[in-house]
Amino acid sequence: LACVVHVLDLDTPTVTVEPMDNLPLVSDLVVDMVPFYAHVTVPDRPYIRVDDLLTEAELSDDVEQYIRMENCLECGLCVSACPIAGSDPDYRGPAAMAAAWRVVEEPRGADVEAALRWVDDAHGCWRCHVAFECSEVCPSNVDPASKIMALRRELTGRKIRRFFGMGQ
Repeated sequence: LACVVHVLDLDTPTVTVEPMDNLPLVSDLVVDMVPFYAHVTVPDRPYIRVDDLLTEAELSDDVEQYIRMENCLECGLCVSACPIAGSDPDYRGPAAMAAAWRVVEEPRGADVEAALRWVDDAHGCWRCHVAFECSEVCPSNVDPASKIMALRRELTGRKIRRFFGMGQ
């Protein structure tokens, strides 16, 4: 991220600075983030929530092993790196898919079924081509690609159980 990287600290003689891909260019290096937020901030689906941990709270030793979706900076780098986001403007994108998985993983009163229905279509988790570029560039280690794969596993398992009459 340009806001935290000191150019002089980079181990390269050449630094290329260009706008993010897969988002409309406004001017110079500025991109329009409205399409990004349109996919992530879906009405009636608060997928990205504010972290509810108090800053003074002490975490137990095992908590750090979990990557919380609240770590998402909403920077859009995952969308910029995603080859599908560049070819399908209706694809919800890696950040939105990771946020939907967060609802499934830890609902906190959210509608899990609605979240799964929202990602279970041609522009949702099935559109991902598993390039894992989104996870590679994520500065917060949210790992959106693995969340997309988790959504696919969950949906596939549910469909198999329904097919064989085993319920959810």
